[in-house]
Amino acid sequence: MEPNSLQWVGSPCGLHGPYIFYKAFQFHLEGKPRILSLGDFFFVRCTPKDPICIAELQLLWEERTSRQLLSSSKLYFLPEDTPQGRNSDHGEDEVIAVSEKVIVRLEDLVKWVHSDFSKWRCGLQAGPVKTEALGRNGQKEALLKYRQSTLNSGLNFKDVLKEKADLGEDEEETNVIVLSYPQYCRYRSMLKRIQDKPSSILTDQFALALGGIAVVSRNPQILYCRDTFDHPTLIENESICDEFGESFFFFFLSDTCLHCS
Repeated sequence: MEPNSLQWVGSPCGLHGPYIFYKAFQFHLEGKPRILSLGDFFFVRCTPKDPICIAELQLLWEERTSRQLLSSSKLYFLPEDTPQGRNSDHGEDEVIAVSEKVIVRLEDLVKWVHSDFSKWRCGLQAGPVKTEALGRNGQKEALLKYRQSTLNSGLNFKDVLKEKADLGEDEEETNVIVLSYPQYCRYRSMLKRIQDKPSSILTDQFALALGGIAVVSRNPQILYCRDTFDHPTLIENESICDEFGESFFFFFLSDTCLHCS
């Protein structure tokens, strides 16, 4: 794979007219190969002048006629980086979502990806589960299967996980996760219940069902979102592909989409 090239990872997960949908893609960030898959959260900067925000990758597809590789993501900003600013009602771990999803060509999305998030100080620091604690009784496989079923609508990510493992991303590079407000509250409640207990207890299916989140990345930060806002300048960004918005909408209305495992 060429350093500046893009390629799909894993088998297609859907077909609709001229569109083929995928679960993940590979690109290079600072000379190193990296894979982003559906449901991943990562830091981006939409333009050099914009503040860093969080993107959640929600859809990947290729338009077969034009051979364009496209993505749809949800963006989250800190309250102080929105037009209304931060006020006393905002929580310290809160972010606000842009009301409209952004459709961007993959070649432009990878330019947005921001690798230096050292100045990002917001979010609840979650204690990572050590990988050696996951080696017993198939806990790691069970955890991945649980996250696959809850975060990615039950799609089979086995091929994507294998590709990530081959790149050395088996321990995940996810440094941030955005929850809904109810999920965040359940998570905080669960942390209180298991206080002073080893983090590996979060891999237990019962703990996961009650709101636990088991992460194995090095410095995961947990945030939550409960509100949206209209971004005043995002529509002016030349990378945004408004022309694909209508077809994107009709994809979700169609009964003819073929989902693959």
